[in-house]
Amino acid sequence: MTNKELYKIAYNHINHIDLKQFGTAGHVACALESKEGNIFTGICIDLPCSIGLCAEQSAIAEMIKNNETVINKIIAVYEDGSILPPCGRCREFISQIDNKNIETIIVLPELEEVLLKDLLPESWDYKWN
Repeated sequence: MTNKELYKIAYNHINHIDLKQFGTAGHVACALESKEGNIFTGICIDLPCSIGLCAEQSAIAEMIKNNETVINKIIAVYEDGSILPPCGRCREFISQIDNKNIETIIVLPELEEVLLKDLLPESWDYKWN
């Protein structure tokens, strides 16, 4: 799948929802392509008590629910259409799901690509991999 196609899938899942007490959801959406070629999507959930879920984590949960763990490519899109690189927590989350995910293609702004291993050059758990 091309980066542009994956972008469109993520963008089409953006649906800003207001939640209780200033919580919001859906202003960031993610689409990922698994190693098997399946597409999984997710949205963010941000709550005022600092508990939340990134769109990437939501999409990965959907992938795992379908018995897959290896991500070929992933993209997150903000409600204004801009592409968001994964936060540090999501970078680590992706890497912890499967050892092969260090080779995941991360789609960056301008539809550029970088491998996750280039965003996480020094792994804290290298002894166990």
